[in-house]
Amino acid sequence: MLNIKQIILGFISLIGIVILALFLFTGWYTVDESEQAALITFGRVDETVTEPGLKFKLPWPIQKAEILSVSTNSLRVGYEASDDGEVTDYNDEAKMITGDENILFVDLVVQWRITEPEKYLFNANEPENILYQASSASLRGVIGSSEVDDVLTDQRAEIEGTVLESLTELVERYQIGITVMDVKLQDVELPTEDVRQAFTAVTDAREERLTKINEAQKYRNQEINEAEGEKDAVISRAEGRKAERLEQARGETARFNALYDEYINDPEVTRQRLVLETIEDVLPDTEMYIIDSQQDTVNYLPIRPLDKNSGEAAVADENSQNNQSGEENTDQGGESDGR
Repeated sequence: MLNIKQIILGFISLIGIVILALFLFTGWYTVDESEQAALITFGRVDETVTEPGLKFKLPWPIQKAEILSVSTNSLRVGYEASDDGEVTDYNDEAKMITGDENILFVDLVVQWRITEPEKYLFNANEPENILYQASSASLRGVIGSSEVDDVLTDQRAEIEGTVLESLTELVERYQIGITVMDVKLQDVELPTEDVRQAFTAVTDAREERLTKINEAQKYRNQEINEAEGEKDAVISRAEGRKAERLEQARGETARFNALYDEYINDPEVTRQRLVLETIEDVLPDTEMYIIDSQQDTVNYLPIRPLDKNSGEAAVADENSQNNQSGEENTDQGGESDGR
């Protein structure tokens, strides 16, 4: 028969075995590279573990590890999709009325991540459902204040930005530990085929308008670049002309200073030379002669270079004149001797 001591030892052993079993089964956990763990001690998050690997903790019920994803998740609003992402069907959330009272089917994809595990686990029972409802409300609010033309054509980027701002504000207000990374409109469809074709024509016209605007902008830029290049060329030529005129003016100044120095040394000679040079500049094709009229026979000297033929002709004329003068003198001498 067991005594009290054996009963107590058996109970203690049983407790030890239970604690060991709890440690073996609940005293460790693993964190993957795409996961994070919220370590909960007596219902309170004490630590968030993001480093991957095998981790140890106190056994349940003292500590518990909640494994959460750290990767970006996608939330579909307003449609059902196949595995490859194609829209297969719209739900009631996709039916919306625009600001100009037109009906559209609009769907949205929300990219989100868990950034505060404690708020995600304890501030809401279904944080993803709250995110879904907030996304739908934000999308409806923006579409309800927009015109159908803007939603279908070139204002989709602005609509996405407005939805992102509104949704981010709601999520921060609800404190559910989620951060919205991005939102993207998937498909925007009209309810009937006739309306769809009409808006397709409008879309084509707007795209053609944008194309024409881009072509005009391209032509404008081209003309501006050509004008800028021509302006630079004119400025460059003007700068060159300016430098040329400055150098020419400096040369003329140096020449005048040198001439002035010569004039100071010998005014009369310099004056005569200036007169002759001026006459040569004014009458470049005129033959000029210096005439000495002090003798009975007037002698003149041409102020021009004599070429070889002209020089030879002049020498020949002078020789012939001298010979004729000699013959006349001889004849006169003979006649005087006869006499």
